[in-house]
Amino acid sequence: MVNDISSSEIKQLVEDQVNLPSPPAIAVRILSTVQQQDYSLNDLEKIISADAALTGKMLRIANSAFYSLPTKISNVSRALAVLGTNVIKNIALSFVIASDLKGEANCYFNFDYFWRRSVTAAVAAELVSAKLHLANEDIFVTALLQDIGVLVMYLNKGEEYNDALKNCIIHGGTGLIQSEHEKFQFDHQQLGYVLLKDWGLPESITLPLRFHHEPESAPEDVQKIASILDVANFLSAIYSGTETLANFKKLEEKMEGYFSFNSDETREILDQVALQSLAILDIFEVDSGDLKPYSQILQEANDELGKLNLSYEQLVLELKESKEKSERFARELQEANAKLEQLAFKDGLTGIYNHRYFQEILDKEMARAKRYGHHLGLLMFDIDYFKKVNDSYGHPAGDKVLINLAKHISDTIRPSDIIARYGGEEFAVILPETKGSVLKVFAERLRRCAANLTTSTENGPIQVTISCGGALLSPTDSINKQNFIDIVDRALYQSKDKGRNRVTVLQLP
Repeated sequence: MVNDISSSEIKQLVEDQVNLPSPPAIAVRILSTVQQQDYSLNDLEKIISADAALTGKMLRIANSAFYSLPTKISNVSRALAVLGTNVIKNIALSFVIASDLKGEANCYFNFDYFWRRSVTAAVAAELVSAKLHLANEDIFVTALLQDIGVLVMYLNKGEEYNDALKNCIIHGGTGLIQSEHEKFQFDHQQLGYVLLKDWGLPESITLPLRFHHEPESAPEDVQKIASILDVANFLSAIYSGTETLANFKKLEEKMEGYFSFNSDETREILDQVALQSLAILDIFEVDSGDLKPYSQILQEANDELGKLNLSYEQLVLELKESKEKSERFARELQEANAKLEQLAFKDGLTGIYNHRYFQEILDKEMARAKRYGHHLGLLMFDIDYFKKVNDSYGHPAGDKVLINLAKHISDTIRPSDIIARYGGEEFAVILPETKGSVLKVFAERLRRCAANLTTSTENGPIQVTISCGGALLSPTDSINKQNFIDIVDRALYQSKDKGRNRVTVLQLP
């Protein structure tokens, strides 16, 4: 798929649609230094040592089981001497870039999930390389950054990228590539390649990364590294996705097809990924979640079904995954219903209930008041001379006034009361179980709340007043909903006719 387009064409496609982020400042200094022909180890040591947090992380990983060095390393100079310039440079870049590109999780993108996948993939790639006796000092950072295009795509496209991300979570990246090409004419492999090449990372990192989901399309000299990245992605997906059994089957096929690894060798590496990732995730300050070795996951799932004598691995995992799918679908349905309710009953500008909801809830509250013999109050108010506000300050300023007023009135009413935007600058408040004397006092409180409110806008502060009308429905009244609204509306217009900024309460006939 990706061989049909040149690097320059990819770059143009990406830059036309994406604002590429700048590299972290420390990464720029590190890359600039190592690209100089006459640089010294002392130059690199000074850059890393100047950042205490980075230095601490560097020494922790150097002294971890990941490298299993015979003696403890106590400073950056010693780390450079023992592990080598390129390894230390890549470790530093890994920490700097991962730290710089973090954010808060939301309903579309979980940064902790992303970096957990990335770190476990990096550990997996290192383990596979070691098993193959392949010396590649770039493999950790290459695997860590292989999906950086996903993150940058999300930061640029947001909600538009959400559907494609769901494919990534479920299918380990294969569904994502197709979705990206359909939506944007390029994929996250190509975006990551353009970004990291623009940042100055060497082609030994950027080129395999461009083909990490399609190693068969890579140039022959990078196919092996791209294949390692591909299996590293599946090794990570087994611990982070929901299609555990399906991903394990694909992993076994790929490990045998790429490297002639048998099932036992694949399982051994898979367990080591979890064991070694726990310490590395801690150093990267990424939540490890419920990460545990694959063999332990199988054993725990097997134990759950032990009393049924069901110990077959496939049955165990399929049962576990069916439960997870059901729970996920239930959550998604609940979220979808909540969003639909929000769209159906909430006013898009102010966030309070809309006219439709007001009409439905007033029917219910009138029926409830009659059933239990309670009184029901209804107030309607609108903003005095609101047209002048829009004409003088502009409609955006007028919208701010509406939002501010709705918020403060919402804070003033009781939890049992219901405020809705009736239309334009007109609002309605339903007050269950309210006596006649209380209704007038409450309406005056809302009027004073509005009069004391100042809304700050770019064109200056705005103060407004409201005119209010109300009526009280008693348990013995047989009036219908529309007549009730009409009487309250008439009271509102009497307040306006009498000079505005006042309250009028009428008796029902």
